Amino acid sequence: MRLGVIAKKLAAVVREYDRSRPVTAGLAGVAMSNETEYPSALDIAGYNYTENRYTSDHKKYPNRVIFGSENRHDLSAWKAVTDNEHIFGQFLWTGIDYLGESGRWPSRGFYSGLLDFGGFIKPRGFFRQSLWAENPMAYIGTYLVKGGNSSQDVLSQSEGKREEYLSMDAWASWNYKEGQTVRVVCYTNTPKARLLLDNKEVGAIKEYDGKTGIIYWDLPFKPGALKVEGLNAAGKLVTAYTVATAGEPAALQIINESKKDDQIKQVAVQIVDAKGNPVYTEDANITCTVSGGELLGLEAGDNSDMGDYTDNVQKTFRGRLLAYVKKHQKSGPVKITFSTPGLKNVVITL
Repeated sequence: MRLGVIAKKLAAVVREYDRSRPVTAGLAGVAMSNETEYPSALDIAGYNYTENRYTSDHKKYPNRVIFGSENRHDLSAWKAVTDNEHIFGQFLWTGIDYLGESGRWPSRGFYSGLLDFGGFIKPRGFFRQSLWAENPMAYIGTYLVKGGNSSQDVLSQSEGKREEYLSMDAWASWNYKEGQTVRVVCYTNTPKARLLLDNKEVGAIKEYDGKTGIIYWDLPFKPGALKVEGLNAAGKLVTAYTVATAGEPAALQIINESKKDDQIKQVAVQIVDAKGNPVYTEDANITCTVSGGELLGLEAGDNSDMGDYTDNVQKTFRGRLLAYVKKHQKSGPVKITFSTPGLKNVVITL
């Protein structure tokens, strides 16, 4: 019962120093909090993981402003917002993977984010983009329908277990054994989509499924360039996304670098095949050497990697690695070299 007493005191202090914004808090136990004066001390009541109370509490407390202050990533949690006019939004736990709250060894952090430890968008980030984006977008991920899960994502452990399962954690990869049945899932905000392999239709036009938020096709694997086309209501192409079958690893390629003139630079590399296609199925230990600056650390985004961040050798994850480099004051250009035996190295000068 002290919740209400304490909340009133804290809210009064907040309002004393800041009258420009409403006071809110996340009710970690809504049913319990409703028995106290805690919710009434707030201007806006945040509900943690209790979407099932949105309707009943709105009827019981019609003047209470409610939002999701901590929510799961599944579609049902989002539909609890879109299907209830009186709920204005939600906050996901969490947006970015972070160290701490780790699971069983080896695990170094909490892995439910839309972005990984290096800030790269994950499949569920694209899924959420399909729910939120205003501009047309489409993404395709894949996994085996039967015979187990080939994904390295710990969030996707249920893939391949049930034929009806549709994953929001499917990586964009098109490397399987010929003839294997593969599920291709499309995250899009377009009304329709179709699937092509080497520009030949292998998945007929399907309409967006509002119940799952996912369009999918099951097809036998054949190598090539797999492309999804997002179509508007009239059937006109408005967006597309392609993933190609990768060959053997051949080189390292710079895929991203920070453009701002900051003292701290971020440079990312990807293992590619001879044609420049990203190789997501092979990883290697990459050595990063820096002249004219200092290597602060390396990050690949693998939650199970328990290595030393500050070491200049780090294993890629899905073929990718990110380096954090600090420029020396009043120094000239910074030269960064990424190398590994058997692959063509890459050098970048900042």
